[in-house]
Amino acid sequence: MNKKFNIEILHKDANCDARYGVLHTFHGDVELPMFMPVGTLATVKTLSVEEIYNINAGVILANTYHLHLRPGEDIVQKAGGVHKFMNYKGPMLTDSGGFQVFSLSDNRKITEDGVTFKSHLDGSKHFFSPEIVMDIEQKIGADIAMVLDECAPYPCTYEYMKNSVDRTLRWAKRCYDSHTKEDQALFGIVQGGDFTDLREYCAKKLCEIPFDGYAIGGTSIGEPAEVEYKMVTDAVRYLPYDKPRYLMGVGSINYILDGISKGVDMFDCVLPTRIARHGTLMTHNGRINIKNSKYKDDFSPLDVECDCYTCKNYTKAYLHHLFKCEEALGQRLASIHNLRFLIKMVETARIAIKEDRFLEFKQMMLEKYKDKRGF
Repeated sequence: MNKKFNIEILHKDANCDARYGVLHTFHGDVELPMFMPVGTLATVKTLSVEEIYNINAGVILANTYHLHLRPGEDIVQKAGGVHKFMNYKGPMLTDSGGFQVFSLSDNRKITEDGVTFKSHLDGSKHFFSPEIVMDIEQKIGADIAMVLDECAPYPCTYEYMKNSVDRTLRWAKRCYDSHTKEDQALFGIVQGGDFTDLREYCAKKLCEIPFDGYAIGGTSIGEPAEVEYKMVTDAVRYLPYDKPRYLMGVGSINYILDGISKGVDMFDCVLPTRIARHGTLMTHNGRINIKNSKYKDDFSPLDVECDCYTCKNYTKAYLHHLFKCEEALGQRLASIHNLRFLIKMVETARIAIKEDRFLEFKQMMLEKYKDKRGF
């Protein structure tokens, strides 16, 4: 592990595996557990960098697949790396683009060497190998890079998943061997679907490679909640205690709280900003659709328990008006709120962990978030 990048576990909840700590990165320290906003194209959609700071975001993500297509990793490198390119001074993470590539299904072909795929933009052909992805991520220059893996579909056969896991492990070793950027951490990704023995096999084999951290992939891709819970349990138990644990692509309240209770440190998802742009808002009373006519003359704050800029300054009626008029400000204010809602929830979870009452906090949040569809 790079000495400038490491994790300090400062407290473990006495009643579960939830843990509080600090992640030391090349662009500053962040408290754990944390929720990380997604900035696919080197921008958290509709938000300025100053607004990202104001919601108290720590690590934010950028996407290797999308930045490779536009503007290209060479442009980002020429700008001085992704931090300077987008003027963000905090820590950043890039995924490998594997999820995006493999979600193209009919427009990609997997071989041992890598994956050939067609761009969703113009149909042009591209090729990702572990070595090429490492080169792209190193040029982009985030604090944390992810290995190239295969995110297998759910459901799939045991035989398909076993072959996929073996390939993912071989690709992980190739990524590790070709990664040379000293001021960038590299995380491995545990796959295995809903097969308990494959999750164990993948996690144990992956941990033989001294990555700086380990992620759990292949969840939140259409499986029922109880299956997602099982996938996390099957993987996290074999991950090193003294390295960061990252559950990829999870932004639902129940999934985040379940992951924290099992010792996961890091979470990310496009969910809060994606639903915000369509007028769906996360509140302590469940999800609401601000475009609903009942909010036309509701002059109360969106969420009285939220401390975000939106809730401090605007009413439901005004937000309703913005969305009905298709004003971009509505999407921006909604995105600020949804991101701050999740970030504040995890901030409060950190306090609960330090006071050995995380399970009580978890139950309280699930009960308050009344609309179970909001999960």
